[in-house]
Amino acid sequence: MSDEFERESHSLKLDNRQSLEMSGIKDVGAFNEEVINAVSTQGDIIIKGSSLHVDELNLETGVLRVSGKIGALAYSDKPLGKSFLGRLFS
Repeated sequence: MSDEFERESHSLKLDNRQSLEMSGIKDVGAFNEEVINAVSTQGDIIIKGSSLHVDELNLETGVLRVSGKIGALAYSDKPLGKSFLGRLFS
C-alpha cells in the first residue's frame, strides 16, 4: 500500500442503520432523501435509503454525518459525476 493511502484514511460508523458517520470524505455530489453520492479517499460511495438527511458535511475535516433509514452502502470504481459545488460554480 502506498504512503498516500495510509495518510488519507477513510472510516465509517453505522449505528442501527439510522446514523452514519464517515471520515475521509472529499466531496458530495447529488443527494436527496433516497440517495447520497459521496467521494471518499478510498473511492466513490453511494448511500441509499429513505428519509436521508445530511446532518453535517465538513470538507475541511472530511466528515460526513447522515441520518435516516440507511438501506445500502456501495463503493463504486466509476466516477459519480460532477459534484454539487462543481455544478454550482460552472
